[in-house]
Amino acid sequence: MIKIYSSPSCSSCRKVKAWFKSQQIPFVEINILKHEISEEELKEMLNKSLDGTDDIISKRSKIIKDLHIDIDSMSIHELCDFIKANPSVLKRPIIVDDSKIQVGYNSDEIEIFERAKKVAEEACKNCLDYSNCEHCFK
Repeated sequence: MIKIYSSPSCSSCRKVKAWFKSQQIPFVEINILKHEISEEELKEMLNKSLDGTDDIISKRSKIIKDLHIDIDSMSIHELCDFIKANPSVLKRPIIVDDSKIQVGYNSDEIEIFERAKKVAEEACKNCLDYSNCEHCFK
């Protein structure tokens, strides 16, 4: 299942969601400002990223600059606690599936998720409308 970590004011997040809907690829949206991201979710993002924290954290974030936060010196647990307390430091959108992560909206790169549609179709052949499927959205 594809998860899209987003925030309501993010235009790139809206583009990503619109693209997934237009391709009829099922996804779960997670609003980072309302949903406290778990340590497991953050570890999943970091494990699937190529450049670790550089991929998912905006080091130009106001709170990081104002408080002179050194992300690289934090333990994983400290980093997770910091992100939970300050979710706006995450880059958006963050798209996560079973094997990869993509940050931001790039119309060329996002097409790698088209194969997820084929996987969903195989997993749930009786579904005609994935957005309302009780099997696809458990």
